[in-house]
Amino acid sequence: MEKFTPTFWLQRPIHWSLVFSLTSLLASCGSNNIPIGPTSLNSRYTEEQPALSGNGRFLAFVSNRNGNQQLLVFDVERQLFISTPGINRAETIAESPSLSYTGRYIAYLTSDQGRPVVALYDRATQQSQIVTPTYRGWVRKPNISPDGRYVVFETASRGQWDIEVLDRGPNIELDIPNGATVGSPP
Repeated sequence: MEKFTPTFWLQRPIHWSLVFSLTSLLASCGSNNIPIGPTSLNSRYTEEQPALSGNGRFLAFVSNRNGNQQLLVFDVERQLFISTPGINRAETIAESPSLSYTGRYIAYLTSDQGRPVVALYDRATQQSQIVTPTYRGWVRKPNISPDGRYVVFETASRGQWDIEVLDRGPNIELDIPNGATVGSPP
């Protein structure tokens, strides 16, 4: 007759390096390591429609923080949010951001009297203006050129989606070509 000897799982040979590797992997994937809060890029709310400036320094996106949809601009280099007074107005939605090369200009979609319009925000002057006030049809998906002179978007003024190119003119102040950012010391 064979003798039965009970063995516990701790008595079995275990590859401890594998156990420690898996444990550290699970611990590093925890949500506690993601910076979350009002001053960090990530939050517990929906963040969508990211747009990166041409130089890679600024990120604009739409967030549902503070219980309302808003367009936010984040300085990737300094890891902080940039103040953009005038973009997020009460009872309007700002979405579909696009940034010029250094992030001076932000083209985005907003509403005017219940219709979507393309607006342009200048971070140097902290002013926003509607650049498509006369379009009869719907507009969507604005995009700005790196120098800030041209704004392209889709319009349905002819009953189908077409592409429009808006030239802001030769006399506008172009985005700074040497890579200096708005508000940087001379």
